[in-house]
Amino acid sequence: MLARRLNLLLDVVVAERGTPLTFLELQQKLADRGVKLSRARWSYMKDGTDRLVSDPILLTAISEVFGVDPAYLLGDEESGLPEQIDSRLEFLKALRAAKVKSFAARALGEVSPETLRAITEFLNNDIRLHQGKSVATGQEDSGDGPPSAP
Repeated sequence: MLARRLNLLLDVVVAERGTPLTFLELQQKLADRGVKLSRARWSYMKDGTDRLVSDPILLTAISEVFGVDPAYLLGDEESGLPEQIDSRLEFLKALRAAKVKSFAARALGEVSPETLRAITEFLNNDIRLHQGKSVATGQEDSGDGPPSAP
């Protein structure tokens, strides 16, 4: 659960600023708050491997860096998905869908307007069908070549 929440927060950062939060950036922001984090610990926290991290000082500091209520990372089941994260994930879905549409338009070249409308309708219907599914994959499009699947 912690790994999933951390990866959602990382996806939000990419959606907001267009680049991922690096470990060194996070490490510095935590150090500014008097909290240390090793690369190995961060890796297993976001991958969900090894033991569960439940250090309230660390999790609260990470929450502050991402601007969310600490209850979200401390495992409060009732904290749910903060509105900021939910709205940013919806934005991320729309952004990925736009990348797919843009790529499809470029790849198809000159097609009839009817065909392009049919493809657009299909993509929009598919997006609506998958609205409730998480988009947090931990991977982002590089901008080179076809986008990864939403």
